[in-house]
Amino acid sequence: MIQRQLPGTDLQLSVVGFGCWAIGGKYWGDSVDDSASVRAIHAALDVGINWFDTAPLYGEGHADDVLKRALSETQAGAIVATKVGVRIGGEGEHASSDLTPEWIAEDTEASLQRLGLDCIDLLQVHWPCEKTTPLDDSLDALERLREQGKIRFYGLCNYDAESVVQASTRPGMVSLQTPYSLLRREFEGPLLKSVTGTHPLGVLAYEPLCRGLLTGKFKSPPSFPDSDLRSWDDRFKGPRFEHARGLVQDLEKVALRIGVPTSAVAIGWLIAQDGMTAAIAGAKTEDQVIQNAQAGRVAQNEKVVRIIDKIASIHGGW
Repeated sequence: MIQRQLPGTDLQLSVVGFGCWAIGGKYWGDSVDDSASVRAIHAALDVGINWFDTAPLYGEGHADDVLKRALSETQAGAIVATKVGVRIGGEGEHASSDLTPEWIAEDTEASLQRLGLDCIDLLQVHWPCEKTTPLDDSLDALERLREQGKIRFYGLCNYDAESVVQASTRPGMVSLQTPYSLLRREFEGPLLKSVTGTHPLGVLAYEPLCRGLLTGKFKSPPSFPDSDLRSWDDRFKGPRFEHARGLVQDLEKVALRIGVPTSAVAIGWLIAQDGMTAAIAGAKTEDQVIQNAQAGRVAQNEKVVRIIDKIASIHGGW
């Protein structure tokens, strides 16, 4: 497994990280099993994945519980990245982002307790504030947590280029987490410039497989239970699905030619792109982890990456 240094830190991250949203259970169907999730985490460590991206929102803390259990069973050192700022809504209410200094401190303390940690390696603001707290006030709160030794570094998720530039001068600010894939390529605009400027930041890309669309698993529009958020995701139906399926059919040919899973082709292309530090690939099973981990082989093959580029240019994004 290839590792890259997260800029501005001493953290060496595997180019494929383990995304923990699905193992939280909520919104990911009826087949999520904690024992299988633990085995998947152990498999990740076995293949060289050394960092895990979680959040309080994932299963309303359940993903943290599963991650803590799995890591305690192996006694293996692992880098843990989590998030801060979300208040979970009541019945029928959507979660919201509260980035007041008071909630940042309280939410971080709760994560430390759930994860059984004294210090969080990377704490990321989950999404921009939906109240009135200025970004600088939130960044001040994160700096205080760093000075107190409760976090080592921090980053932003789902922010625009202007905010990233504003935050990038802070000493503890080291990363941006953003959606990026062969089908979703907004990152290649102003955001890319914002992370490669005067104060370079690491980039952690989520949804590299578009919630499974780019794995090759779905040959026709799938049907999901109501408990799975993909049941109301329009990417899995109609013209958007058919568009994705055309791209995947060509990716499958590349995968067959070089002897890797289709998911590894999609992730490998991503981690070979400018500005990328690592991709966050979610998984429910050992097999999915092992497939995703082969992406490093693809990223190191410049000829294959160029072929994938050509395929992507033919099909285009959404």
